[in-house]
Amino acid sequence: MGILKQRILQALSLTYDFYNHMDEGCLALRISDVPSNTIGEQAYCIIGARESYLNALKIGKWAGFTCSLNNSDIKNLIINKLEETYTNLERFFQDNSVEEINSELLLDLLEHEVQHHGQLIRYAYANKIDFPKSWNVRYTV
Repeated sequence: MGILKQRILQALSLTYDFYNHMDEGCLALRISDVPSNTIGEQAYCIIGARESYLNALKIGKWAGFTCSLNNSDIKNLIINKLEETYTNLERFFQDNSVEEINSELLLDLLEHEVQHHGQLIRYAYANKIDFPKSWNVRYTV
């Protein structure tokens, strides 16, 4: 598997670790005194992007945003969707060579996931949420 695919899967795994590590009550937290959605609503965007980019990768072009997560306040639902989207992307990567995949869409997916990591770091600092070990290793937080 190419390095880009590996880095995408690593980023997806880190997102899972973050949400799995936190308490469900953290999903309702925001960053105070700035425009902010909730940590749960961040998951909605992440999951929707994963589903939407997978659809785009399959057809070779962007076809719009959709998200199957119907409640961003329930940790188990988020965890299940993070696992499902990871598995679906991993299977897609195994079944398709790098040469067959639109590399711009792959880069867009990676950038989107990692951009949310930066946001989640700010949420964690603002709300005094501990990081999982994998985040301490990857981002030195």
